[in-house]
Amino acid sequence: MSNKVQHLKVLARKIQSLPTLPKVVEKLMTMVESPDVSPKDVGKLISSDQVLGARVLRLVNSPFYGFPGRISSISHAIILLGFNVIKGVVLSASVFDLMERSMIGLWEHSLGSAIVSGTISKSLGLGEPEEISTAALLHDIGKVLVRVSLSADYDRIVGVVNARQISFREAELEVLEVDHAEIGQWLSREWNLPEKLSVPIAGHHDPEGAVQFKDRVAVVHIADAIVRACGVGNGGDPWVGQISRKAWESIGMDSLDLKVLMKRIMENLEEVEMYQQAPAGG
Repeated sequence: MSNKVQHLKVLARKIQSLPTLPKVVEKLMTMVESPDVSPKDVGKLISSDQVLGARVLRLVNSPFYGFPGRISSISHAIILLGFNVIKGVVLSASVFDLMERSMIGLWEHSLGSAIVSGTISKSLGLGEPEEISTAALLHDIGKVLVRVSLSADYDRIVGVVNARQISFREAELEVLEVDHAEIGQWLSREWNLPEKLSVPIAGHHDPEGAVQFKDRVAVVHIADAIVRACGVGNGGDPWVGQISRKAWESIGMDSLDLKVLMKRIMENLEEVEMYQQAPAGG
């Protein structure tokens, strides 16, 4: 583990700078930590960046949050979802804006993972399903960092995937000696994301190793595999990872009617596809 940490530090030095986030996002990271801040204050800050505000509203009105009526203001979204979820949504809107067109498939995969995570969480009656969805939305941010800041290494990873027909994660470990989950955890901590979000990002490929938030890690792990199996978006390779039996059992997946669950998941994913094809508002 110490060697991995050391290598991650080497990578951090190699990265000239973190992906640039709007100043409003940096200010938001500090603001939401204050006990005196109000939804109106945060809403005003986000709305001050018109493009970001429009993206956030589009995300919170997307199918995976499941509100029957449309959310017309950022302040309303904050009241319904809470500061941590909005923090993740704002980061998502900013981070994935950094993606080049070649990574649009990763955004679709991430959005699909958020949908499936929310569906599973609600079906199991888990607490804070919106936060679990947000963790799933961000679970592959490590890939974004590599693509944006280590483009030559990213191209090498893609080359290894194609030449050797191995998973993107296996190729990452070969080229970088760390994977996108570990890089994503590092990045999420640099951005001061709460552990409820950073831990599932770090553990979505190794749910059995999770010490905290095991249910959240398990849900994101399972959702990632289901979305890959459904062919939604592109996680960097065509392979579907094996679902951990322990993770499956730990959250009580066997208690669900899987036919009903999968029908609900497919309906929700179809909603997302229609949402993705609809013209962006604002």
